[in-house]
Amino acid sequence: MRDALAVRHRLDAVDYLVDDGLAMALFLALRLGRPLLLEGEPGVGKTAAAKALARALETPLIRLQCYEGLTAGEALYEWNYQRQLLAIRLAEAQQARLTDADLFSAEFLQERPILRAVRHRGPVPPVLLIDEIDRADDEFEALLFEFLGEAGITIPELGTFTARTPPVVVLTSNRSRELHDALRRRCLYHWIDFPEPARAVEIVRRAVPGATEPLIQTAVQFVGGVRGRELEKPPGMAETIDWVAALSVLGVAGLAADDVALTIGTIAKTPDDRAVVAAALGAYQESQL
Repeated sequence: MRDALAVRHRLDAVDYLVDDGLAMALFLALRLGRPLLLEGEPGVGKTAAAKALARALETPLIRLQCYEGLTAGEALYEWNYQRQLLAIRLAEAQQARLTDADLFSAEFLQERPILRAVRHRGPVPPVLLIDEIDRADDEFEALLFEFLGEAGITIPELGTFTARTPPVVVLTSNRSRELHDALRRRCLYHWIDFPEPARAVEIVRRAVPGATEPLIQTAVQFVGGVRGRELEKPPGMAETIDWVAALSVLGVAGLAADDVALTIGTIAKTPDDRAVVAAALGAYQESQL
């Protein structure tokens, strides 16, 4: 892609709408071959950005979902101990002798997401999504430093594997904890805000093509309003799309309908948030009488 505008057009073609800032961040990540760290509130489209980029580039998406306790064996590589044990037993049956070099060879190596991205041999490098890195432990971040800085990983028994062409790496974080400075230094960075109303309307319009225009407009406006209230989990675009889809399935033409109150579980995900959203909806419906 020759510039940020081309990135924007390619993503638009796969129904992912970006602003100028995100388009530029993705373009620079592609052109410079640098990892990109995306932060923002849940539901703003961080994960969807990596998925859309893979579709736009027509390349595989390799996803590593982070969680507390994630280990190198689950993220980088692991030895196939069962196959090693079978090889030992077969050698014993044949009265042969295996060395460590025989057992710790590429034949017995199991690729996990990061090694799979490094060893990818397709015409276009894959998009590696390291999703919700803030959910992993501090120790796991340290395992990523070599890969993020050099597009390679070292396996003590085999040496260093370096990507022929660096994969497109996108890390996402909801800022549930602060990331290490060393990780941030190795990445480009972009904060994704909730989209402005016009772009939010277009996103919902594409995601729920069967919804009426008045419903989309009023739902987006309402969600944008309640997002500014004291909520534990402010609804993002994913929740807005779910809500409009639910209302569309029910044949609801506007938010003043009686059934609307029964669907707020699509945008309010805790009891306290439900009470706040229900009150806001009630006030809106009264204003339409």
